[in-house]
Amino acid sequence: MNRIKTEKKRIVSFDLDMTLLDHGTWEIPESAKRALELLRRENLIVIASGRNMDHPLSVGYREAVGPDAVIHMNGARVVAGDEVLYEHLMDKALLRELLSYGEEHGLALGVSLEDGDYFTNPQVVDEWDMRRWGECGRRFKDVWALMEMPVRTLTYVGGPEGVAALTKHFPNMKFPMFSGHMGADVVEADASKAEGLKRLCEYYGIDRADTVAFGDSMNDYEIIKEAGIGIAMGNACEELKKAADYVTDDIDKDGIWNACRHFELI
Repeated sequence: MNRIKTEKKRIVSFDLDMTLLDHGTWEIPESAKRALELLRRENLIVIASGRNMDHPLSVGYREAVGPDAVIHMNGARVVAGDEVLYEHLMDKALLRELLSYGEEHGLALGVSLEDGDYFTNPQVVDEWDMRRWGECGRRFKDVWALMEMPVRTLTYVGGPEGVAALTKHFPNMKFPMFSGHMGADVVEADASKAEGLKRLCEYYGIDRADTVAFGDSMNDYEIIKEAGIGIAMGNACEELKKAADYVTDDIDKDGIWNACRHFELI
């Protein structure tokens, strides 16, 4: 990995969903946009998401933020500018075991790709989408086609009981739930946004103490703990709030702006 020198003071990383992106409006709040513009004068801006930020449904948000670097899929892919610093693919035997377990136990496990949605028990995804959004516009395809594709992480759609079953059966995996408790990321044990942050610190030559991380759900737990300053949104899950150095206001109450002012980042 090549390293570069930067004159920026620190790295400031943001989860996307319900940290930068308000699901109530599907917009980034104006106060957060103002904070980003002021922050980037002296800081490197990073998106650290469970999403693949190159996915067509995410690219527009990535471009709206204009990050210097992106930690995709909970650290499975780390990109600084145009340089890929790290990329990991899920082992095919593990992928087969996960999909088989989901199929046999009525759980929805899979991934949404550019050409469609590949899930075990797609009817479960349809039910949860209807419950949450009132509609399901997914294009379901044969989940076993994933065995011939490069897969980095999976998504579980469902409630906490499914996470409990998966955690018991796959002790070497992590299933951090989304803040709305309607799904979870499916992550290999040694993968996290925190590992992505470490790689970016090494690449840019910035000390970990000079990093700030914002988040709202359990896939932000490690990076909140790892960063020099870990900030939980007011709408974050309680466990993340307990792990954070500071709890700011909700996303729709200028949480990012207020925290940046509190720590005199802007």
